[in-house]
Amino acid sequence: MAKYHLILNNAPAGYDQYGETIAHGKIDTVEYFSRTVGTSRKMMIYTPPGYTENQRYNVLYLLHGIGGDETEWYHHGNPQVILDNLYAARKLAPMIVVMPNGRAMPNDRAEGNLFDTDKLKAFEDFEYDLLHEIIPFIESNYSVLAERENRALAGLSMGGGQSLNIGLRNLDHFAWIGGFSSAPNTKAPERLVPNPEETTSKLKLLWLSCGVLDNLKHVSDLTHAYLSQYNVPHIWYEESGGHDWPVWKNDLFHFSQLIFQKFQV
Repeated sequence: MAKYHLILNNAPAGYDQYGETIAHGKIDTVEYFSRTVGTSRKMMIYTPPGYTENQRYNVLYLLHGIGGDETEWYHHGNPQVILDNLYAARKLAPMIVVMPNGRAMPNDRAEGNLFDTDKLKAFEDFEYDLLHEIIPFIESNYSVLAERENRALAGLSMGGGQSLNIGLRNLDHFAWIGGFSSAPNTKAPERLVPNPEETTSKLKLLWLSCGVLDNLKHVSDLTHAYLSQYNVPHIWYEESGGHDWPVWKNDLFHFSQLIFQKFQV
């Protein structure tokens, strides 16, 4: 995996438009019981065109922002459309995409003061829910590969911070990690990567991206600078736009094509 400042073109016109003549995957809402929270919780799951129990798939866990829930990507990002189009173009490795609720608390709706202490803590508590409830549920109920090399974790804003915080601390679970416009919940880089050599040896891909007009860009800049200083290979993608959905949809378009590939970027 090379370390460089990546220059990518924005996703081509039509990348997020429904294709009438191609095969389509499914996106469903699924409930699981979370012992972490003590109640049933919901997540949305995308299965690709032609999903079959006779094949085993990689898994991308895709996280939302502070103002969203398990439906945020679906309502604003059209991930199923973007991914269907990429499958039709034969640009993706086989994967399912799990979109959980990253706010691990009994009332996990995005309502009231989103910055209340208990709500912010719920985003931290999500780590246990993901590792000990969601991943085992997925691996028990879907035909998926269950090694670290077959799991990716990425998200936008608050979910980008969660992906870096959780993923880099649990490299025995994830080999592909992406932070899209990561928010200030992102831990200090020396806490994210206290042992650069170990991180380098375990990662398949570490992706950082942010819009150049994003007022939270300093968070990603700081992480990128630290990784560069300690020679931790990563992709650093500065793109046009702010803290908004055109940026995050573009990130998903590019990131999804890199993960679970046989080569290292």
